[in-house]
Amino acid sequence: MLGRVGAGVTDQIAAFGRFVSFGGETVRGFRSLGAWARWDRLGRQLFFVGTMSVPVLAITGAFIGMILAIEGYMQFAQIGQQARLGGVINISLTKQIGPVLAAVILAGRVGCSLTAELGSMRVTEQLDAMRALGSDPVRVLVCPRVAACVLMIPLLVTVSNACGVIGGWVVTTKFYDANSDQFWQYSSALVTWFDLFNGIFKSLIFGFAIGLIACYKGFTCKPGAEGVGKATTDSFVTSFIAIIALNLVLAKFLNDVDLWRNGGVLRAVFA
Repeated sequence: MLGRVGAGVTDQIAAFGRFVSFGGETVRGFRSLGAWARWDRLGRQLFFVGTMSVPVLAITGAFIGMILAIEGYMQFAQIGQQARLGGVINISLTKQIGPVLAAVILAGRVGCSLTAELGSMRVTEQLDAMRALGSDPVRVLVCPRVAACVLMIPLLVTVSNACGVIGGWVVTTKFYDANSDQFWQYSSALVTWFDLFNGIFKSLIFGFAIGLIACYKGFTCKPGAEGVGKATTDSFVTSFIAIIALNLVLAKFLNDVDLWRNGGVLRAVFA
């Protein structure tokens, strides 16, 4: 029993070491700009990762904003602070929900597709053929995909935030008949440029992690259709856990930076 547990732990440590090595190889691959930044390689990935993901982000973001408004209005109305609901909705979207929502959709829609595509290439020995011909598959295949995830996720976060804000505004002011001017007034008072930076910075880290995990799972999948399917599932699960763990660390770090930036004074929601 203990032997199996020890072997499992050892395997996980070894797998993490291989992932770190793969990440280092990918970072080094970015130095060869001519190999991965060609438009025929990068442009296709930018379109697939970014443009094709906009509709689902827009719809999901709008519904999230409306749900926050519905759930929050009654509680704020009970203490006579319904005018400030807009600020709370919008800061929640920009700092937490927007980046995490975009990252989860990126992991599900894009990450799984990247893993399946690269996994199929591994199973059919196309990666080995590229190496035999003197071409580096990390530079040619991985770097453009990871770069596209990093470059396009801020766009997806912006779309998600904008649609969420509009959705929250529609429900708060049109459905509950709250004051529209106060909605925007308290939003601008509570949401600062640092909150917008907060969400964008998180999204860049999420995008790099998702792209790297998806490509690694594709490069290391087991043979056969079953191996590709398992790698695709592992890609999403691992990416989701990474998003949550990274968000926890980044939230603490960025909140501490914001507190230091304000001289140790907390921003008041109900001032």
